[in-house]
Amino acid sequence: MEDVLETYSQPYEPLRPVVRMDEINRQLIEERHISAKPGSPEIVDYEYRRCGVADLFVAFEPLAAKRIVKVTERRHPQISHSL
Repeated sequence: MEDVLETYSQPYEPLRPVVRMDEINRQLIEERHISAKPGSPEIVDYEYRRCGVADLFVAFEPLAAKRIVKVTERRHPQISHSL
């Protein structure tokens, strides 16, 4: 961990960028709006109806304040981990 922190504390060098990559998947759920009584504010309820899973891939260059994010429509277990 100390090596990672040391890397991130180095000054910015455009020819040697420090890039972090990460991936995660998230379950997609349906959002359902419930009508309230007339004159009352709308109530929003999240129904746990599964609508699939999406992958999120992020490449982040913190010292240059740049990031690339790719979100897939659904999860692809065989997808390449490169952006």
